[in-house]
Amino acid sequence: MKTIKGPAIFLAQFMGDKPPFDTLEGICKWMAQLGYKGVQIPSWDARCIDLRRAAESKAYCDELKGRIEACGVQITELSTHLQGQLVAVNPAYDLLFDGFAPEAVRGNSQKRTEWAIEQLRFAAQASRNLGLTAHATFSGALQWHTFYPWPPRPAGLVADGFAELARRWLPILDAFDDAGVDVCYEIHPGEDLHDGVTFERFLAATGHHRRCRILYDPSHFVLQQLDYLQYIDFYHEFIRIFHVKDAEFRPSGKSGVYGGYQDWVDRPGRFRSLGDGQVDFTGIFSKLAQYDYPGWAVVEWECALKHPEDGAREGAPFVARHIIHVTEHTFDDFAGRDADHAFNRKVLGI
Repeated sequence: MKTIKGPAIFLAQFMGDKPPFDTLEGICKWMAQLGYKGVQIPSWDARCIDLRRAAESKAYCDELKGRIEACGVQITELSTHLQGQLVAVNPAYDLLFDGFAPEAVRGNSQKRTEWAIEQLRFAAQASRNLGLTAHATFSGALQWHTFYPWPPRPAGLVADGFAELARRWLPILDAFDDAGVDVCYEIHPGEDLHDGVTFERFLAATGHHRRCRILYDPSHFVLQQLDYLQYIDFYHEFIRIFHVKDAEFRPSGKSGVYGGYQDWVDRPGRFRSLGDGQVDFTGIFSKLAQYDYPGWAVVEWECALKHPEDGAREGAPFVARHIIHVTEHTFDDFAGRDADHAFNRKVLGI
């Protein structure tokens, strides 16, 4: 069995305009002082990484790694959540997602998609140059606006949607395969990959591409009322990145899973800082240890109530307490004996 690496933290929610959150070194040193050992890098933030340069220059990547490690942490993965979202955008969401792209491609969905795909290709090469083996992203969505089947979906719509999504992603998956890096899709409402069934549909549409993998985040399953522990039983072989994020679901006679268009603080399902929600992290860390999860436990802080700095301070010891230092032998080895075929036959009475 493998001991999960960590604690680590995703920097996206913490980058800001004031020290120490306005520079890579500043935020990495701050996180290291809190007890974090790794950081997940948002590749769209130029303060953290020049993605194109990282794709083209091993020397730049070596220098970047050195700067980060000098702060007391290491890079766990790169993230292209924003760029991955733009690989597939239904026109209904064009205006809302244009802000994820640079100004030069806004208002032009084709150029925006081409830019996003180029970004993913850069991320594949950058990950290889940094010595990483997994990458965090979103799948994007062509059919999320049809997730509730009213009006009834036209026959074949879902199959056609996943076929097109796979068509767009297959060249990217091949680029990551060439780089030796897994593409880990965060299973997330708003994406066409938002539960187990949709992941299976996409996986099949890609021809079971060997780089098609999962970023597991239980908070999104709490909000969907999906069994997040059994999910690990079903898909543990695909899970290569783990976001440690808490959530709660408190439905009422007025609102449930869909949230009533309310702001986060008023929704029945909302994200919480670690330990403040309902997620059974003891069960999750136990299952991931049981199934030899090979990666990091990465805190993704999002909370409707608590200040982010408090969430970060509490997150490192929370994860450290839950990481199981796996045993190298079974507890009853002292009472066992070496394999003996003849003895076994006697025990069996044969």
